Amino acid sequence: MPRIAIGGFLHETNTFAPSKATFQDFVHGGGAGRMLKGEEILEELGDVNAAISGAIRHGKAKGWDLIPTIFAATSPSAHVTCDAFERIAGDLIDGIAAAMPLDGVFLDLHGAMVTEHLDDGEGELLCRLRDRIGPDIPVVVCLDLHANVTAKMFDRADVLESYRTYPHVDMAETGLRGARALSNMLDGSRPAKAMRVAPYLSAIAWQCTSAEPAKGLYAQMEALAVESRAMSFNMGFPAADFPECQMTVLAYGAGADAAADTLMAAIEAAEPAFRGKVYAPDEGVAEAMRLAETAASPVVIADTQDNPGAGADSNTTGMIRAMAAAGAKGAIGNLYDPAAAAAAHEAGAGATLTLAIGGQSGVPGDAPFEARFTVECLSDGEFTATGPYYRGKKMSMGPSACLRLGDLRIAVVSAKAQMADRGMFRQVGIVPEKEPILIVKSSVHFRADFEPIAAALLTCAAPGPMAVDPGDLPWERLRPGLRMGAMGPAFQPQDTDTKETANAGH
Repeated sequence: MPRIAIGGFLHETNTFAPSKATFQDFVHGGGAGRMLKGEEILEELGDVNAAISGAIRHGKAKGWDLIPTIFAATSPSAHVTCDAFERIAGDLIDGIAAAMPLDGVFLDLHGAMVTEHLDDGEGELLCRLRDRIGPDIPVVVCLDLHANVTAKMFDRADVLESYRTYPHVDMAETGLRGARALSNMLDGSRPAKAMRVAPYLSAIAWQCTSAEPAKGLYAQMEALAVESRAMSFNMGFPAADFPECQMTVLAYGAGADAAADTLMAAIEAAEPAFRGKVYAPDEGVAEAMRLAETAASPVVIADTQDNPGAGADSNTTGMIRAMAAAGAKGAIGNLYDPAAAAAAHEAGAGATLTLAIGGQSGVPGDAPFEARFTVECLSDGEFTATGPYYRGKKMSMGPSACLRLGDLRIAVVSAKAQMADRGMFRQVGIVPEKEPILIVKSSVHFRADFEPIAAALLTCAAPGPMAVDPGDLPWERLRPGLRMGAMGPAFQPQDTDTKETANAGH
């Protein structure tokens, strides 16, 4: 019976975002679910849409002796604090080391973690792990499609297996692929491997794998994977300001180098296609109203620059202003404003009150929106998501409310999570299918549950911390010559020292 240690530590870091991820953020978890330890992992994550779930299922089917350690995740934000990283990484590695002797290690990581003291959170984690368990125990890591894969990550893990869908609906399937790769190495064999790095960054708004160019690139990868046994295309998270923020191709097994070269050539040729139409708020609302006149289902607008799934705080008001100014009918969610939610609960359902909501982002052009609202519905924020993305997760949005201003409804919550499930509207009494216009604070993940009911999908760029075009971010430390967005200008840095290098001099 192979002894396999499992665990997870996930965070997607936007180094330009306004708030950091603390230890308590990981304890609560937000939309990612609470921190779990030991047997809790097997009990609560055995049948959800997570990579570790796929590994648990495979391990049980194969008769593995699974040793669960810790699983911690939280919503994307700015840097993970030093305290949070050291405590969680310490528990994870200590737990694995205490389980020795082992036949293998399976980790569920994100791949785009930056901490207050480290550029490459996952790379450092894997270095420390290897220092404790040695070079011979096979280590398989499952990653998000948005991982910024680094040299340390590639070198220290035997296989890095990544999601192939965005919206991410294949996390558990990715875990199954990773666990199978681990099974193949239990006899002591290790696959040949290759890594290639793209010369440009791509905006997350145009990375949807059900649309081109990503759809065709992943189809090509699937065909190539037949020969190379395993492949991943990581489109990267283009909001992490360090030298290894990048798109990568990984290939494992026979023909790895040739397969990696072929796919990277296709990615380079697809660069012009990684751009799309972006509307200003007023322009987008006007277009949505025009389409809604004849549509039989909602027009859905992505408020992409306030996407909490990319590190924003889900509290900007640009789209609220645009809808209110146009007198548009529809719903917006989620607005993260615990104080406004508390005021609504204190006033009670049916009450009217004057509130200044949102606008705490600190982003130029954003400000609180003041009006007299009706409290239409109140909720404790507890519900189970049923859409393909969160699928089966118990969500805890804290005290929540539906605030109505004329024909506009706003879902106000006390916890941050990307608006990627219709249940987030329903939990405050909004029926999304009946609204002519829906505005969601998301970039792509919302498509998994909202695209089936959408008459049209639009992308708007209201003021917010997650620039829809990576070239608009104030980069300082990217790789020299890397294009800051598809067909964008090349980065010319003043100083490309990593934090590790800089800290070494003090």
